[in-house]
Amino acid sequence: MTDDPLLRYRDRFPILRSTKYLVSHSLGAMPEAARGALAEYADLWGARGVRAWEEAWWTMSADVGDLIAPLLGAPPRSVVMLPNVTSASAVVISSFDYAPPRNRVVMVEGEFPSVRYLYDRLARRLGAEIVSIPHDGSGLAVDLDRLLSAIDERTSLVPLSHVLFESSAMVDVAAVARRCREVGATLVLDVFQSAGIAPVKLVEWGVQIAVGGVLKWLCGGPGGGFLFVDPALRPRLEPAFTGWMAHESPFAFEVPPMRFRDDPLRFGTGTPAVPALYAAREGPKIVAAAGGADLAPIREKSLRQTEKIIRFAERRGFTLRTPREPQRRGGTVCFQLPHAYDVVSRLNEIGVLCDYRPNAGIRLSPHFYTTDEEIEVAFDLIDEVVGAVATK
Repeated sequence: MTDDPLLRYRDRFPILRSTKYLVSHSLGAMPEAARGALAEYADLWGARGVRAWEEAWWTMSADVGDLIAPLLGAPPRSVVMLPNVTSASAVVISSFDYAPPRNRVVMVEGEFPSVRYLYDRLARRLGAEIVSIPHDGSGLAVDLDRLLSAIDERTSLVPLSHVLFESSAMVDVAAVARRCREVGATLVLDVFQSAGIAPVKLVEWGVQIAVGGVLKWLCGGPGGGFLFVDPALRPRLEPAFTGWMAHESPFAFEVPPMRFRDDPLRFGTGTPAVPALYAAREGPKIVAAAGGADLAPIREKSLRQTEKIIRFAERRGFTLRTPREPQRRGGTVCFQLPHAYDVVSRLNEIGVLCDYRPNAGIRLSPHFYTTDEEIEVAFDLIDEVVGAVATK
């Protein structure tokens, strides 16, 4: 749509000049500004050497976290950057005890495998009992009633994705957070598939811990995971998976026992991946400029364009793997069709960037920089590829 005000940001993303970029749920398009940010890193390292730590780098994990916090509905100095969601989740797991009777971790089917591996291995080893809640009758979404009933006084943690990666099904976070407060459990909300495409309101919802990253909808590139901890909860947590960044006086090089600092770096570990922090800054700045802190314009456009994709998919008889109701879906549409993997491979070759997951099928994700015409052209090309694959 030529009158779409969000399209004024398109020219900030070079790849949009040569592709139909419908894969932001996996890797957001790179802002041109990221190139300059990485050059800034190289220039500072080259000119200032070890002095760069004191002048910029040492607190950068929290400084970049402050850029992201408003997009999460979180206060300043409550977010720290970590390499990925898995490491952020490991910090969280190691911050709790799992002595009976409060030793249960309640999870749902559809969580990202990396996180499930970690809870299954690390949390179990620390004494946790893992309770797994199956999908609802549709096979797409969380069985909310069953999840809420499973959260009780025996529950320590509830790791839960705001939006499931395989179906783009969105969870009623406020209801889960309310149930956790009632019984004294802690919700660990994964906002990787929602931050940057839908409103996230951690404080308003009463979420005490959240993990996520800038890799996807926030267009910040790999290596930019983040961890939010409610400042009121922070002093009560002492992670076992820790490092010198979390020490109150790191450059005193003290021997144990650990003395934790009381700021976001309390949940830091070892030396941070500084280049990733430079890259991570730029995408969230553009997202915030486009959508504001509540992301309402981005969410409105996402719902309109995902509805368009759903109509196109259903018109062709493809099997929808994403909830139809707007309030129950994130920014991605998943659908199955014969030879889906081969179709995706060919689409990527010709510049329609999307992906395939075994239980999801083809995943398409328009973002604030996507035009309606790109979606229409993408489906025209899907028709051509489907026909070509079917006749092989």
